[in-house]
This record gives sequence, C-alpha cells and structure tokens, in this order.
Amino acid sequence: MIKVSVMYPNTPGARFDHDYYRDKHLPLLKERMGDFCRYYTIDRGIAGGTPDTPPTYIGMCHIFCDSAEDFQAGFGPHADEILGDIPNYTDLSPILQLSEVVTDTRS
Repeated sequence: MIKVSVMYPNTPGARFDHDYYRDKHLPLLKERMGDFCRYYTIDRGIAGGTPDTPPTYIGMCHIFCDSAEDFQAGFGPHADEILGDIPNYTDLSPILQLSEVVTDTRS
C-alpha cells in the first residue's frame, strides 16, 4: 500500500478553508478516484514540536492506494478538475510525497 501525503505549509496570512477541504474537496477526489482510493484522512495542524509553537502544516490529507500505479490511474484522468478546485479553499501550493506504508495497525 502507498500513501500520498498532500501538505499545506502554515504560511502567515495564507487562506485555508478547512470546512471546504473536508466537505467538498476530498469527497470530490474520492468520488473521481473511485476504488483506486482505498480511503483518506484529513489533518488540521494545531501545534509544532511543542504545544506553544505554530504547526508546520496548516492542513494535510493522506490518500491511501494499493500502488502508485493505482493512484495515477485514479487521479490522472481527473487531475485538471481536482487541481483546479484548489483555489476554492486555499491560496497555498501543496507539497506532495508518496510513501510506502510499512505498517497499518488498523488491519
């Protein structure tokens, strides 16, 4: 299994609509990707390394797929629509990382 992490840096003055991200953007992504997206999670940054420091990322999501090929098969045909929705919730540019999931204790 792989995880695609999409992270939005916590930049002073930036706009990020967490409600839109949760209620519209990620459901759109899941609908377009269908079964190629096993599931996703959404995080809202609350603190950095200590409780009194700002979070490194204001928001992020993690998209879980069986393989990088499955991610591309599900995301690729809808990339323009999904990426085109980003200005509806933020003025930040996302940082992406693909990772191999070594352990998933949910199973």
